[in-house]
Amino acid sequence: MPMIVAEELDVAWEDVEVVQSAIDAERYGRQAAGGSRSIPSTWMPLRQAGATARAMLVSAAATQLGVDAASLRTENTAVIHDGSGQRIPYAELTELAATLPVPAVDSLRLKPRSEWRLIGQAIGGVDNEAIVTGRSLFGMDQQQPEMLYATFVRGHQIDAVARSANLEQIRTLPGVVDAYLMEQRGRPSDYFRPPSIHSGVVIVARSTWSAFKAAQSLQVDWDGSDAVQDSWEQHVNDAAYLAQRQGDSVLNNKGDVDAAFTNAATTVESFYTYPFLSHSDLEPQNCTCWFKGDSIEIWAPTQTPQNAVREVAAFLDLPEDQVLLHQLRGGGGFGRRLANDSVVEAAAIAARFEVPVKAVWTREDDMFFDYYRPGGFNSFKAAIDNDGRLSAWQHHFITFSREGSEEPLTGANLAADEFPAQVLDNVRMTQSTLISGMPTGFWRAPRSNALAFTHQSFLHECAVAAGRDHLEFLVELFGEARWFEEGNAGSLNTERAVAVIRRAAEEAGWGRSMPQGRALGLAFHFSHAGYFAHVVEASVDDSRKVRVHKVTVAGDIGPIVNLSGVNNQVEGSVIDGLSSGIGLEVTFSNGRVDQHNFHQYPLGRITIAPDAIDVHWIESDYPPTGAGEPAYPPTIPALTNAIFSATGHRVRTLPLRKEGFRA
Repeated sequence: MPMIVAEELDVAWEDVEVVQSAIDAERYGRQAAGGSRSIPSTWMPLRQAGATARAMLVSAAATQLGVDAASLRTENTAVIHDGSGQRIPYAELTELAATLPVPAVDSLRLKPRSEWRLIGQAIGGVDNEAIVTGRSLFGMDQQQPEMLYATFVRGHQIDAVARSANLEQIRTLPGVVDAYLMEQRGRPSDYFRPPSIHSGVVIVARSTWSAFKAAQSLQVDWDGSDAVQDSWEQHVNDAAYLAQRQGDSVLNNKGDVDAAFTNAATTVESFYTYPFLSHSDLEPQNCTCWFKGDSIEIWAPTQTPQNAVREVAAFLDLPEDQVLLHQLRGGGGFGRRLANDSVVEAAAIAARFEVPVKAVWTREDDMFFDYYRPGGFNSFKAAIDNDGRLSAWQHHFITFSREGSEEPLTGANLAADEFPAQVLDNVRMTQSTLISGMPTGFWRAPRSNALAFTHQSFLHECAVAAGRDHLEFLVELFGEARWFEEGNAGSLNTERAVAVIRRAAEEAGWGRSMPQGRALGLAFHFSHAGYFAHVVEASVDDSRKVRVHKVTVAGDIGPIVNLSGVNNQVEGSVIDGLSSGIGLEVTFSNGRVDQHNFHQYPLGRITIAPDAIDVHWIESDYPPTGAGEPAYPPTIPALTNAIFSATGHRVRTLPLRKEGFRA
């Protein structure tokens, strides 16, 4: 984002210092990280800001030199008058420029693409040196004078209530300052119903270790009568039963699906399952707060700082202008830090003390009390006509809702126009819901992170059943070039979709002969206004060990702002996708999560990394969109399609290890 301002301002990058802004909605508008919205939402405002400052500096130089502003140009943090050879650094003009009128937006001259010098270049992260040299950047690094440390122990059965505990004994343990019961407030399991807080036991000590060690001696009477009762195994059984009938509600019903099935040359039916997932940020949730009676100061690695201010103010009954939040870097977010439960907890704890308090979650806390990516079940049926074309699409989506509601949980919904429904004439999409009390939330590329696997895998099944090449079968679906809602970046543009599919296939060498047990797999997905196609080259040996040799990616997100940044996003997305697809799942029994730490939730290690991730960009002239999420979804189906082509085994349940594969 600073590169956008710097480009229009015409400054040399080495003259730029990037600092974290204050949290101020009135001055800066929305301040949040999520939905791959940072670039598309700020692209034009930041360009205009840079161009405005540049115009004012030029006006100041014209006044100082007594020349026409049209005779001046800017370059590398200076205004230049070619006629006289004079060069005035911006620093000598800022005082005068600040007194001049701000030009109207419609009078600004934004640089044409041919004049960009920074945008599109590979620029290293401004915090890179600080990160690798261990400087204090993250929430866990935060230190304040006389600071205390807190841990908050909740019942492993989600929403269980702590009735009593051996608090007197805990208070006598080394380093412990206080221990007390925290009353539940609100319904913490619901992602968007803040402010709320779990019931539990708070231990405050003079070090993190003292607090964690004392927690091991806790004896708590937990009341689970109103707690979550979910069991994943029961959900699996219930979904299998529901899949035998039509869905309870209709999401999309167009054309004549029944006639298409009657006239089909071939029909294809499959059932796909994907699990709940944890965010598992490598930096556990943490927050430091200093309550000062009529105000509070907060240091937090949150994705939604403005929400955090509002929630803490409401919880402590403070005016919002008495909540000062310092935004810190987070060691992973992926949607987990959109929720501010850890911030509200820390504020509630700090309100009992006159010194700063850092509340730190254990890794187990992070696993037990996440807002999980919801699992789901998908019953598909497709019709293939006599020409080998997909003529009908039927999808029964089985997801989760709260008791008394058919509205899917956060992150558990299906769009009625989910590809390929939008491009087909005969479509029937229905939905059923299973009742769940599990907390769910947004997880990198919400919805798409799972549905790309089901849809792109089943489309490959259809291509195989039709006896067609997968590439041509997929491209054919898009039909003529069209943009369904012209001007809407979130609407599918088939021309852009086909372009990335063909580019990825070309770069990967689609169609070349491969050794036995080795194959290419293709997948495409459009989400968050980004178009991505992946080709995975993988092999499977006789013991079902999977090795990913190469992942070829083609993407179109409009003009690239920072080539280094977007390539990093794609590479991270690929690794993230391989990690979750191969080995990750969250299961639960009677409202208790079964996975406690990384020994049971094995994030991908170096052995899953491909030998190469080859990234190619189609830098179209459409406005730029984000890259943090849309590059993730095609990874898993490209891998599972490669596995099918290499072995003949169709993966329909994630993770791969559920079907006997390993990496």
